[in-house]
Amino acid sequence: MTRRTPPRPVPVEEQFPEVVPFRREAVRLHPRAGRPAPGDSSVGGPLLWPAREPWPDCPEHPGSPMVAVVQVRRADVPDLVPFPEGRDLLQVLWCPRAHDGQWVVPLVRWRSAAEVGEVRQAPPVPPEARYGQVPRPCVVHPEPVTEYPSWDLPDALWDALEPRFEQVEAETGWDYQFHLSTAPGIKLGGYPGWCQEPRWPHCPTCRAPMDHLLTVDSTEDHDCRLTWTPVEDRDLRRQGADLSLGDLGGVYLFECRACPGRPFAHRYDA
Repeated sequence: MTRRTPPRPVPVEEQFPEVVPFRREAVRLHPRAGRPAPGDSSVGGPLLWPAREPWPDCPEHPGSPMVAVVQVRRADVPDLVPFPEGRDLLQVLWCPRAHDGQWVVPLVRWRSAAEVGEVRQAPPVPPEARYGQVPRPCVVHPEPVTEYPSWDLPDALWDALEPRFEQVEAETGWDYQFHLSTAPGIKLGGYPGWCQEPRWPHCPTCRAPMDHLLTVDSTEDHDCRLTWTPVEDRDLRRQGADLSLGDLGGVYLFECRACPGRPFAHRYDA
């Protein structure tokens, strides 16, 4: 089923034209409980993982397998996030066990689906997996949306716009940060939906700021952000990926698209 995010309840670019140069496109995945196949785009579903390639273990817990988080086929999403040359499959896994100072340890793989051949079955989830860190298998319904930065606005611009943000909220009830800027849920591209101060990583090789690749949010059903609920889901009780990261926070994945191998990093935020 198609998922359609309703238009913002306030015309953002008319009210705040200063944010237009910072506009970005994102792809909301809208995971819903289902039975994806290994070749499908999915959240928490089986991966198209080659039988000849060992299943990855957590580097901090040797012998403890990682779990599938997201798989995206290039053909299923608009060309907003550039896939590496010759690759048409993005796979993200992480270790669901407890770690010192971070929620998860992620892994990013780009591969060509045509080169996979025989598919390896995922090993059992480690018994030490923490609650809410193993996503329920979900089919996805990719949808492009437009986003504007919240905490990623330059400080001087935020200070200049804050009186207008407050005026619009007083007149309409819509808050710029929660209702108008960044979409909740699991998405490619766009902006991280920071709850705390932004902490963009820099590439360890070239030292340039990395690009936002993927947000894995605990839920897209935050009570304060229901303006982002798709039209088709307004009157439905639905099951998503059933994640609970920290205090219903998110994990953000970043990458450097200029360096060989596309180094990646992550941040967690709640």
